[in-house]
Amino acid sequence: MITREEIANVLDQPVYDGDGNKIGDAKHVFFDDMTGRPEWVSVKTGMFGGAESFVPIRDAAMVQDHLEVPYGKDQVKGAPSVDVDAGGHLSETEEHRLYDYYGINWDSVLSEAERTDDGRSAAGMGTAGTAGAAGAAGAAGLAGTAGTAGGRTGREDAMRREGMRGDEAMTRSEEQMRIGVERHESGRARLRKYVVTEEVQQTVPITHEEVRVVREPITDANRDEALAGPEISEAEHEVTLHAERAVVETETVPVERVRMTTEELTENETVRGQVRKERIEAETESFTEGETKHLRDDKRRDDKRRGGK
Repeated sequence: MITREEIANVLDQPVYDGDGNKIGDAKHVFFDDMTGRPEWVSVKTGMFGGAESFVPIRDAAMVQDHLEVPYGKDQVKGAPSVDVDAGGHLSETEEHRLYDYYGINWDSVLSEAERTDDGRSAAGMGTAGTAGAAGAAGAAGLAGTAGTAGGRTGREDAMRREGMRGDEAMTRSEEQMRIGVERHESGRARLRKYVVTEEVQQTVPITHEEVRVVREPITDANRDEALAGPEISEAEHEVTLHAERAVVETETVPVERVRMTTEELTENETVRGQVRKERIEAETESFTEGETKHLRDDKRRDDKRRGGK
């Protein structure tokens, strides 16, 4: 079980389940207002810590440099989302929902609280049955008050109790946003080959034969051939004509090789988030003339009593 003295070692430390899986980082510890004991720890989960889950801390333990809880990672991430009020408290209804989710008997929790000294916590009175938070800035503060969550911080209470140890300065803290990146699968690409039929057109020269009548005069050279036949007769002479025609054949030839490669492109992305900052303001209290005179008279009486002693 985590004690109040160990709270400073718990905050901002990694939180693991019993199987060694990291759940997130511890951000706030909530005390039971009646018992004053640490009751819940809020764990920031997710890559950027955008989610916050509540885990019972009663059965948790510090193991070396991390907090180990007896609940699985998926169970913690699936815990009900609860609201914390402006004073850093969990309402009784919200706390009851968490107890039911983790299988903790609500009646046994109330019985344990009632056995405390008239409902007083180790550091002060609170609302019965509710829990208050101590953040990184308020681990030493009162149970039932919020650390960085809001309200009066534990650091301010400690300085009031110890008279600020002679130092009139305050430390102002603020949250800083840390951004990381994670690699994930964004899609898949594949090469697919398929066949399409296209109409192509190409012009080729073709030749053909045509009949042309050639007339030659009778000369001494061809006279004997001309007089070789009958003087008057009918005759036919046949000539075979030839022509070319286009013949289409296809041949498969390789034309190119295609492969896929990947390349990384870097682009800027704007990430927005919320951070909390402490503000320090000076407050002054003015007295009326009558109040000033009354204070002055009280001081004189005190000085006389000291002088009489």
